[in-house]
Amino acid sequence: MRALCILLLLPFAATAAPGFDDVFSPLASTNTPGLAVLIRQDGRTVYRRGFGARDLRTLAPIDAVTNFRLASFTKQFTAASIMLLVHDGKLRYDTALTEFFLDFPAWGRAITIRHLLTHTSGLPDYEDLMGGGPWTAGRQIQDGEALALIERQPHGKFAPGTSWAYSNSAYVVLGLAVAKVSGKPFPEFLHDRIFAPLGMTGTLAFIKGKSTLPNRAYGHSRRDGRFVETDQSSTSATLGDGGIYSNLTDLAKWDDALARHTLLSEAEMRPALTPATLAGGGATRWPLEPDGDNLAPGKPVAYGYGWFLDPFQGRACMWHTGTTTGFRTFIARLPKEKITVVILANRADLDPRDLGTRAIERLLNPAR
Repeated sequence: MRALCILLLLPFAATAAPGFDDVFSPLASTNTPGLAVLIRQDGRTVYRRGFGARDLRTLAPIDAVTNFRLASFTKQFTAASIMLLVHDGKLRYDTALTEFFLDFPAWGRAITIRHLLTHTSGLPDYEDLMGGGPWTAGRQIQDGEALALIERQPHGKFAPGTSWAYSNSAYVVLGLAVAKVSGKPFPEFLHDRIFAPLGMTGTLAFIKGKSTLPNRAYGHSRRDGRFVETDQSSTSATLGDGGIYSNLTDLAKWDDALARHTLLSEAEMRPALTPATLAGGGATRWPLEPDGDNLAPGKPVAYGYGWFLDPFQGRACMWHTGTTTGFRTFIARLPKEKITVVILANRADLDPRDLGTRAIERLLNPAR
């Protein structure tokens, strides 16, 4: 049973809406890893607070500019990069994978950019192909190596467009496609076309040994009743599927850009917010076989371009989770209600999606 912990009040200006502290304050103390919470309504920040420490070596407090590894939360930025290239006329959603990766085997000819965006490509999971390889937390697999593993396979998991399976491989390939088509490294494209224009000065695609990342949170896991630092794994270096770090201040700017269509018009965003269908119009479902990325085996799933689109209690909702060693993240946006919730945790024992759901329910039903 969790003991109540001391709430760490942070030295940054924030509007703390009544009714949320009891959800988050029991979760962390000044000497544990914790979380950062952003709640916005009607274009305003109504709650922004951090709990716990960025790391257990310095016990520096989590605040509005603490940078967390976003994990799969990253995918919406990768998708937006592709959409910007479509906007530029340099790419089409029906462009075949083999048009820019010329060495890809023949079975990739039927895979399009749209298939990659919507997890309907059938690409094998690069994580499943790493067994026996040289990769460790100290010698991490790189994007090009992941692509090479995929290219060695005799076929995909299924024919493109005939099934749905969440695919980190697809988003690694999309990040590589952005670099190939734009002529810029993927982190540079993200900076130049998304982060810098929006003033997201603390956000970047992290490259170990090259990136400078101030205010960095380090990931942690519970082992034998105590927290240990578990910040990096053998797959922590790939970029398009989960390599971005960001913070509450910057993600509020991202939320504003989405609401105001700053980077992409409403019409240009529409495909991203339209659930994918299978060839012949069939509905998409999670695979039957459970695994770490399978949130609901066998159940229906709605996914657009970098966003899950399953409704929230009958309301339109765009959302995503992120899970990697030592980090858990979540974003949900209810466009009609103008509600956004972001939760970033540098510990693996929290469920940000559950916490975010509770926060949304309170906003929708304030009298409860």
